[in-house]
Amino acid sequence: MNVRNCRKCGKMFNYISGMPICQACKELMEEKFQEVKEYIREHKGVGINEVADACDVEPAQITAWLREDRLEVTEDSAMMLSCEGCGAKIRSGKYCDKCRVNMTNTFGQMTKDYNARKAAEFAAQNKNDKDSPRMRFL
Repeated sequence: MNVRNCRKCGKMFNYISGMPICQACKELMEEKFQEVKEYIREHKGVGINEVADACDVEPAQITAWLREDRLEVTEDSAMMLSCEGCGAKIRSGKYCDKCRVNMTNTFGQMTKDYNARKAAEFAAQNKNDKDSPRMRFL
């Protein structure tokens, strides 16, 4: 059993996974999320600080929800984020579409190179085993 103190209220709880907050605080956080989501839907073009003040939520929490792709804002919103790869303006997440495609291609190429290198090593090892003298048993 993994017992921890909640980061929000300090109460002890059985930690399983995710954010180290108790179930009551998780439910309160989800209510705040729904409130923020509804506020953004009703007031198009608002900024993070205005939403934070109106909904009594930290601006960092709103930014985290945007980065996690839980919230997405319209193109004309003042809450645009910057891509962590190239700095382009994005509506949610961490990376723009261009950087995501680039990372996917890079990762795919690295995987192919790794597999080819391992196959070559395996082939070289098997070739050396055939040429080496072995002890024979009858």
